[in-house]
Amino acid sequence: MISISHKTKHYLTFITKVLIVCLAFYVIYDKLAQNEQMSWSQFQHILQHKFTLGWVMFMLFLSFLNRFLEILKWQNLVSIIEPISLKTASKQVLAALTAGLFTPNGIGEYAGKALYFSKTKTKKIIFLNLICNGIQMLLTVFFGLIGLLYLGYFYWVSLLVGLIILLILFFTLTKNVKIKGYSFSVLISKITDIPKKNHQKNIYLAIGRYLTISHQYYFLLILFGVKLPYLTVITTIIAVYFIASSLPSFQFLDFAVKGGVALWFFDKIDVDEIVILFITTFMWFFNVVLPVIIGSYFVFTFKNKQKNNLFIKYDR
Repeated sequence: MISISHKTKHYLTFITKVLIVCLAFYVIYDKLAQNEQMSWSQFQHILQHKFTLGWVMFMLFLSFLNRFLEILKWQNLVSIIEPISLKTASKQVLAALTAGLFTPNGIGEYAGKALYFSKTKTKKIIFLNLICNGIQMLLTVFFGLIGLLYLGYFYWVSLLVGLIILLILFFTLTKNVKIKGYSFSVLISKITDIPKKNHQKNIYLAIGRYLTISHQYYFLLILFGVKLPYLTVITTIIAVYFIASSLPSFQFLDFAVKGGVALWFFDKIDVDEIVILFITTFMWFFNVVLPVIIGSYFVFTFKNKQKNNLFIKYDR
């Protein structure tokens, strides 16, 4: 039996942390510096004339509230198996966000959170993270369909609702079919095993987070001088979030995906293209870049509870 020495593990862990953080900052730089569609002289002009100290503080508050509600969601759900402090929940959420920056739809976030717990709890942690993110996705779909309906996309709403009904029927008919010991009925059973009060709190916090992020976008449009009816603007925003979240993407490409979808929808209501590009960039900076910077610190200071889990022992 040949095992990797403790010193080697220490160096490998350190190198992994450095790589994650360096990649995070490279992606941030690349997306901001290499965006040929943006005029940086216009960007600087807007920063100087639009973003007063009051507006900056207000945007930072909404970004803080967005992540804080996510942290409370995680603390609420993980308390089912292990009560954790708000500080610990913050570390786990922000470090996982950084680790999941380079994976499709933030899948790496699941592994990032699991590493903070013992190996025996890995499956439970991944499941709870699925519940945490799942309710956010369900709200995005629900409000997104309402937004599309309000904007007059009746054909697309009909197709999407039909698809959802077909999926529900499929899972209902195959609920007892097991794949590697798991089935849809087992999943439902595990969901119902979570106390009702935790589900309710999760839903309330998810709604609060959804309203926060969508209205941050709305207030930025107001700041940039967009003068359209509230319902027209907010339904366009939630339609953008629905379509963008439905597309496979990486976290670091999030603002590019949302930007492309936003340009298509906002063009229909005559909002200037450059305004949408700026707002999408600001949203990405406030809600991804800043949390990733903080999360990078937690990645560096991370101590793995799953000892020997990341590094493999080999049989000769």
